[in-house]
Amino acid sequence: MGKIWRISGPVVIAEDMRGSQVFEVVEIGNEGLVGEIIGLEGDRAVIQAHEDTQGLKAGDEVKGTGGILSAELGPGIIGAIYDGLQKSLTDLMAGGNEFLARGIKSYALPRDKKWHFTPTVKVGDTVGGGSIIGTVPETGLIEHRIMVPPDKGGVVKAISEGDYTVEDIVARLEKDGEVQELTMMQKWPIKKPRPYSKRQPTERLLVTGMRIMDYMFPLALGGKAAIPGGFGTGKTVTLQQLVRWSQTHLNIYVGCGERGNEMADALYSFKELTDPKTGRSLEEKEIFIANTSNMPVVAREASIFLGITMAEYFRDMGYDVLLVADSTSRWAEAMREIGGRLEEMPGEEGFPAYMGSRLASFYERAGQVECLGSPHRMGSVTVTGAVSPPGGDFSEPVTQNTLRIVDAVYALDAQLANQRHFPAISWLTSYSLYADSVAECWNDIVPGWSETRTAALKMLQLEAELEEIVRLVGPEALPEKDKLLLLVSKMLREDFLMQNAYHEIDTYTTPERAQLVVQTIMKFNDLAQKALADGGNVAEFRASPVVRKISRIKDIPNETVEQSIKELWAEMEISLVAQKGGVA
Repeated sequence: MGKIWRISGPVVIAEDMRGSQVFEVVEIGNEGLVGEIIGLEGDRAVIQAHEDTQGLKAGDEVKGTGGILSAELGPGIIGAIYDGLQKSLTDLMAGGNEFLARGIKSYALPRDKKWHFTPTVKVGDTVGGGSIIGTVPETGLIEHRIMVPPDKGGVVKAISEGDYTVEDIVARLEKDGEVQELTMMQKWPIKKPRPYSKRQPTERLLVTGMRIMDYMFPLALGGKAAIPGGFGTGKTVTLQQLVRWSQTHLNIYVGCGERGNEMADALYSFKELTDPKTGRSLEEKEIFIANTSNMPVVAREASIFLGITMAEYFRDMGYDVLLVADSTSRWAEAMREIGGRLEEMPGEEGFPAYMGSRLASFYERAGQVECLGSPHRMGSVTVTGAVSPPGGDFSEPVTQNTLRIVDAVYALDAQLANQRHFPAISWLTSYSLYADSVAECWNDIVPGWSETRTAALKMLQLEAELEEIVRLVGPEALPEKDKLLLLVSKMLREDFLMQNAYHEIDTYTTPERAQLVVQTIMKFNDLAQKALADGGNVAEFRASPVVRKISRIKDIPNETVEQSIKELWAEMEISLVAQKGGVA
């Protein structure tokens, strides 16, 4: 036990702390505020407080807990709402706590709820770290697989089916004469990556339901992506769309320094939505970590690592997990504040010199892996982080450090947002290094994807090159071939890349539907090219009812879209052939 020697905002220096360890969790003051030791010098400990330090004074006691900041992992996580320190906000609100008092405590997992445990191994079996020993039906979408902690293993001496709390002993193992008692709950340090057997290449497509992501710049399961964009460009809505519709087993949304009203909107909307694949409530596959902007800044770092630790835990069960963080810029701002309080030598724009390595320690925990133990299984963690560069300046340090780590970038363009083109992802500055690795997966779903995607991207690039000429002489001065290019490119932008997140049908698009839409636009282009060669003109094509029908494909229900598009193809054949030679 020590006592406070100095306080500087969220940084507390305590003396008489000899014997403490770095990253040990401590309780500060009479209210037991949670803090973490980040430095030791003699008998003094430098502590970053994860709660507001207002009211503390020199001489207040500081108690070491002997443990480091860890996540509670077990049944009861899914559907929960946590703060950055894994306090259950759901339980606190149920207890009448509308506002979080300093030092308030709450278990992450319910201690009184019983779960039905069904063993998958029997007495006499030998199990190693990471092996699955039983299952718990946590939700209608997720079967919680109870695993041996990575550092344990041995011969099963006792295990039985029944209803247990997370603290009850469900199995006993024996190794080298030592008996190990297992419960359904594990604790894991949030800044320590969970081990796995082997890392695998990222070659499976993550279907997000967002056309520009899935079709133009695909993301692989186990990939790392960033969504940089200035204020008002739609980062939060884009991330919420990912969490809503991505075809993963489990999604984790980390609101790191987010505005409270945005988190409230996300939480409310998820209660009303259903998973497009199963028809069940999305709440059954979601975890929320709400560390809003009015909460202590230091807890932002903890919230990010708490989220990735939970993701790794479910990955180890053999699930595909998506984690989104909104936003890592506010996490970096918290690092800058702490660095200033510690009087560290500042780096670029005042950020600490270790910011890049800290960001990498988060993103590099993504990946697709072979899990430890038996049975053999694969799992993945996909990470997507929003970046909020001041003034939309992508040359600032947080964005640049992030771009060096991730393999897919969905750059949000303020000009597109001002034009009400959403998602405002720029097709000229965005990229994905996963396009080649998931090509086989894409072509298995819809043959011909690679060629169609390449042709569409080339057309959008040529349109951008023509824009300067159009600004100088106007579109009417262009030859008919270039006018057609502008028309088809506009159709690609407005009828395919633009997507309404709040439209019942348009909010989610399957890969098969996306391919049909692009094929329709490219088929229109091919037929129009032939009609031009026979004397047609673009003005007639633009006025054709076919163009208006293509723009309304977004409104066609999924059940009838394939038939409607094939009928539209037949109509295009007749309509554009009739316009050859300028005959309407």
